[in-house]
Amino acid sequence: MDGVAPPERLGEFRLSDGRVLGWSEWGPIDGTPILLCPGAATSRRLGFGTDLVHPLGVRLVSLDRPGLGVSTPSPERTLADFAADAGQFLEGRGLGAPAVLGNSQGAPFALACAIAGLASSLYLVSAADEVASSHFAGTLDGHLATVVNLCRRDPMAAHELFRSFDAEALRRMVVDNSGERDRAVYTDPVFDAAYRNALSEGFAQGPDGYATDTVLAMRPWDLDLARITCPVEVFYGEEDAAHSPDNGVTLASRIPGAVRHVLKGEGGSVLWTRSESLLGRVRA
Repeated sequence: MDGVAPPERLGEFRLSDGRVLGWSEWGPIDGTPILLCPGAATSRRLGFGTDLVHPLGVRLVSLDRPGLGVSTPSPERTLADFAADAGQFLEGRGLGAPAVLGNSQGAPFALACAIAGLASSLYLVSAADEVASSHFAGTLDGHLATVVNLCRRDPMAAHELFRSFDAEALRRMVVDNSGERDRAVYTDPVFDAAYRNALSEGFAQGPDGYATDTVLAMRPWDLDLARITCPVEVFYGEEDAAHSPDNGVTLASRIPGAVRHVLKGEGGSVLWTRSESLLGRVRA
């Protein structure tokens, strides 16, 4: 599969408190910057549209969140803390206020960046929704409701639950719970190799980084979405049953001026099946 080539550049950025953020880049150094907040535990290694970044003049940048990949753990961090780290990184690397794209579990972190004023525009693609929000009270069922309640009631116990995952267990969960369209993407040999590599690096320091991220994503976000002032577009596949209870209807309605797109025939793998149109839209 095109679009998942290894990063062209890898590095580590030292924050003011001495911690390190791992980063990767694809595309020309002088290209239009896009900051990718990647999905669960996929680390800085898994890009999208990497065969298109040079023709489009896009500099795609990704970060390892604390505890993932090579980034220093920060167990007590919040979503806003990640935005503060990202702000230091963007300033230190001379990236200004880029377009920010949040995919899957990266969405709440991308939203935090937009609230902090770091984004010139925001794109949420197959975004993990705020399932613990009062907007969905009483509408969740089964295992999801149980896990959300645990995250809300006892985040330490939820953290221990998520610590039971490793790279292979997370990959199996994603693939086994995917529809036919997404499974074809995730089991494509080229994508599968890139995905396994990214997850392996994501879990390189153990499961705590993934566990912290997941508790943050599944608890109430404590983000004031009404403070977002940049243009926002939200993309979901019409067959995506994994990321949002209502395919982003409520999420988009909570963000001033957000435009929601539902893509026919698509599932939750939109970032890779629609890379060209997504990158072209962000670039434009």
